[in-house]
Amino acid sequence: MNYKIKSRIWIELDGEEFLGEGKVKLLKAIDNTGSLSKAAKTMKISYKKAWHLLDAVNNSAKKPVTVKSIGGKGGGGTKLTVYGKSLIVNFEEMNEKCWKFLDVQLENIKSL
Repeated sequence: MNYKIKSRIWIELDGEEFLGEGKVKLLKAIDNTGSLSKAAKTMKISYKKAWHLLDAVNNSAKKPVTVKSIGGKGGGGTKLTVYGKSLIVNFEEMNEKCWKFLDVQLENIKSL
């Protein structure tokens, strides 16, 4: 028998999703590209969807998650704040610890 465990975690605030895997992927893509538009393209989602996801995080967070710069010679962009980067790190640590715990629990089930 090949047991497999499946799980997804997210953080809710007042009953609404604040942060989950998809939003973290978007934040990481913004950090890598310096642009919401480029991040949306790398994730193969529409700019509108990316904007709504980012707007939801920014509106729920207690501090700004991103800052925008106005276009010019080099064009505008979107960058993560220190707080935004810390959200990624903390979410990924939580997710990793959760998976380690679940792997142990699955091994316990297998040994029954």
